[in-house]
Amino acid sequence: MRTLVFPDRAGAVAAAASAVVAQLRQQPESVLGLATGGTMEALYEALIGAYRRGEVSFCGARSFNLDEYIGLSPEHPQSYAHYMQRRFFQHVDFPADATYLPDGASSEPEAAAGAYEADILRLGPIDLQLLGLGRNGHIGFNEPSSSLASRTRATRLTPSTLTANSRFFARGESQPSHAITMGIATILSAREILLLATGAEKAEAVAQLVEGPVSAFWPCTALQMHRDVTVILDEPAARDLRMVDHYRRDDGIGQADPVSIGVAQTGA
Repeated sequence: MRTLVFPDRAGAVAAAASAVVAQLRQQPESVLGLATGGTMEALYEALIGAYRRGEVSFCGARSFNLDEYIGLSPEHPQSYAHYMQRRFFQHVDFPADATYLPDGASSEPEAAAGAYEADILRLGPIDLQLLGLGRNGHIGFNEPSSSLASRTRATRLTPSTLTANSRFFARGESQPSHAITMGIATILSAREILLLATGAEKAEAVAQLVEGPVSAFWPCTALQMHRDVTVILDEPAARDLRMVDHYRRDDGIGQADPVSIGVAQTGA
């Protein structure tokens, strides 16, 4: 696991965007695993900017999103299908038939989850999986106590996740309590994983992810078992790390060419 600490959120986001750009330059037909949530908004804005400057193209790529709420149609403003269209897909050159999300509107969520897992196996493996990090350590919607061997499935969201995500729903609007998510084992099957976490509210989860024991109570710790994970942080998110000085980038590395940031290595 490589742990990279940047002075602020902007630097962390730029480094994550550079890693995605580098992946697509090296392998234009990459299969990308994509995430949603507040942390990803700035990353997608950076990637849209890179696309508009002619620095990257998504025309040969495919993508699989981590998760989707059960009970929301793709057109629903709070569905992740709608989020991806509004925040990313409509602004870049992904082919219309190359972006995949779980079918949260299916009347048979478990069957839809199985079909999604089969699509990943058929069209994958995922070359670069992007992840955010929940305050309770969830990755995708793999909540605390999720099996570390889990595959794509329907799952119930914890009260803490419902509270954290309630800001995206208007007062009185029905908020789904279940979702379809890639499982932890599905995530670990990606060739490379890039996790971006910013802000002090993520500090406890980050400390568990990087330095804590592997535990189902902190699902993110399963990433310690993957051979190629990069964790990109800003200083507030890194504040609880005991070895933060070891992970913190020095001035020389920090001045690297932006595209090379994504592959530079520090830490263990």
